[in-house]
Amino acid sequence: MAVWDNPDVGLLYEINGLAESAPTWADRTLEYVGEYGIVAVLVLLGALAWWRVVRRKETREEAVAGFAGLLWAPLAAGVALLLNIPIREFVGRPRPFVEHKGLEVLVQGKDDYSFVSDHSTLAMALAVGVFMVHRRYGLLGILLAVLAGASRIYMGVHYPTDVIGGLALGAAVALLLAPVAMWGLTPLVRRLESAPRTGALVWAGPGAHAAREGRTDVTSALREEAGPEPAGDSGVQPRRRGRSGRGERDLAA
Repeated sequence: MAVWDNPDVGLLYEINGLAESAPTWADRTLEYVGEYGIVAVLVLLGALAWWRVVRRKETREEAVAGFAGLLWAPLAAGVALLLNIPIREFVGRPRPFVEHKGLEVLVQGKDDYSFVSDHSTLAMALAVGVFMVHRRYGLLGILLAVLAGASRIYMGVHYPTDVIGGLALGAAVALLLAPVAMWGLTPLVRRLESAPRTGALVWAGPGAHAAREGRTDVTSALREEAGPEPAGDSGVQPRRRGRSGRGERDLAA
């Protein structure tokens, strides 16, 4: 049977075949980029998006929503990877180099199941999480996630459908669970923004300092209107005056 009778296997051989004719340094570079580099760049894009959110958002609610969205990106990646564990065990698809000869395998030690690709899942979940907060950085991240998936085929450790499944899983988790995640994360981020020590991590844009000063002034005014705390609260009892007090002094005399 010709390899193109199965498009998944045929495309695997076509992409992986590029590694055989490429120089060693190119293979090693793509191996490092595919294993670690792209994920590191996606984390950097998330950090850049956070900086833009903190510095550029004009209102507190915009900054809180953006920060909560960026918190969701790594959480979405973790949830997607956890969901992939039962999927892999259920499908039980061996790695392509186990069943097909002549592949140029650039990464050793991959002895678990193949469907779906963890790297593709992780990269796309991070990228979509960033996209929901910052479109430009997110689009770049999505392109990098696709490149990460393609590198897994190039290295001979995944079929094309493994990569497609991973990209779909990461995107689905990041998008579909986002409303629930934001419902839980937004109140937490609001508390962080209101705290003196962590507020600048959430919002440091135009008007942030004045808004925090305003909240402090309101709190101080409310305390002043309430008046001093009763003496009994400090554990010191007020001295009683009046007739009973004089009677006690007379008896003591």
